[in-house]
Amino acid sequence: MSGTNDPAGPGRRLPDGGNGAPGTPPRIPPPRSPAEDAPRWPYAPDPAPTPSPPPAPAPDPEPPTPPAPPMSHGLLKSLLGAWALAACSAEETAAVEAHLTDCASCAEEAVRLRDAVALLHPEDNLDLDPTLRSRTLANCLTRRPARIPVPEWAAPYDAETARLDALLRDIGEAEWRAPVRLGWFDGRRPAGRDTTVAEVIGHLMAVDGIVADALGLPTRRGCEKPGTPTERTEAFWSSAAAEQAPGDVRAVWRAQGHSLIRTVSFAGGGAAELDVPYGPFTLPLRDSFLDRAFECWVHAGDIAEAVHYPYAPPAAGHLHHMIDLAARHLPATIAHRRRTGLSGPPRTLVAAGTPGRTLHLEIEGDGGGHWHIPLDSPAALPSPDEEVAHVALDALEFCRLAAGHVPPEEAAAGQLGDREAIRDVLLATASLSRL
Repeated sequence: MSGTNDPAGPGRRLPDGGNGAPGTPPRIPPPRSPAEDAPRWPYAPDPAPTPSPPPAPAPDPEPPTPPAPPMSHGLLKSLLGAWALAACSAEETAAVEAHLTDCASCAEEAVRLRDAVALLHPEDNLDLDPTLRSRTLANCLTRRPARIPVPEWAAPYDAETARLDALLRDIGEAEWRAPVRLGWFDGRRPAGRDTTVAEVIGHLMAVDGIVADALGLPTRRGCEKPGTPTERTEAFWSSAAAEQAPGDVRAVWRAQGHSLIRTVSFAGGGAAELDVPYGPFTLPLRDSFLDRAFECWVHAGDIAEAVHYPYAPPAAGHLHHMIDLAARHLPATIAHRRRTGLSGPPRTLVAAGTPGRTLHLEIEGDGGGHWHIPLDSPAALPSPDEEVAHVALDALEFCRLAAGHVPPEEAAAGQLGDREAIRDVLLATASLSRL
């Protein structure tokens, strides 16, 4: 039993709010704590902490790698081939190279193998070196001279026709119809003609036919009509022969070139001065072959540009002969331009065989040299003492000017002296070109 008289029981409030004791104020309970601050449900044990896994045992230390046994001489010698091909591992390479410092016989063998491997590596440019043919022939001729050698003045034509033929072997059927722009200088202004690769080869064959006629060789079909190079070309282009397959045109042109080389090789030295008529002018056979070599190179460059094919210039010695031919014809070309009113009269009248005003033509680069051009008369003697002007040109730039591919006013790399004399020589150089 309780020791109090509280009818509501201990700790309970009466309906009037009192605590059962008369005359005392009602008891106010303390505020309740928020639910989130309440303790956990009774009898809910706290979760036990998760035990951490025991530490993994430390791995056993790896035993040290024993050093590789030294390689024997026979094994190292057998690795020389793989070493030359760079196919050895790093350890084998180090062992072989260390061995080469001590073994003279293996070192000599390694050098021979490395040289052999160098021959197996392809060049970056798959096109053959343009001098390869001439170097190979020169090497062969030093070992066994040809019984019937090609004359020196015909060698540039032989080389350039062979190079163009190699280009034509590489092109496809569609490329034979690729458009080619032939350009030249007509004496007053640049001129041109739109053709195809096949028509360019027909043009070369038609003009080569002039030389073939002079040598008494059979005339090719479509090239029977005599005349100037332009007239013969136009006649061939309009003939039925021009409609044959491109490969046939190439074969006929190449066979004609072989016949020309073979004929002059058997003819001996006397054939060099045989006259070859070109219509308004005549060239000795030796100069005619240089002229044909120059035109073959120029038009091969036109074809290469049309079919996007790399093409190198001629060998330096051959290029020098072509430049010399053009320089030797400048006095007569200057005189011809004066006779036709394309240039002013000469400053002075010079008797044949006497010194006159001279222009110093300097050609720089491979195949270059120095030429002194008489200005007032082809028969005048060039004299350094009478030099009135100096023109410097790169060798290839001079050839492009002589082919009519560069405007005369843009060709000179350096000019000094009489401007009128310089202009006459540049215009005369461009006037050497033709279709």
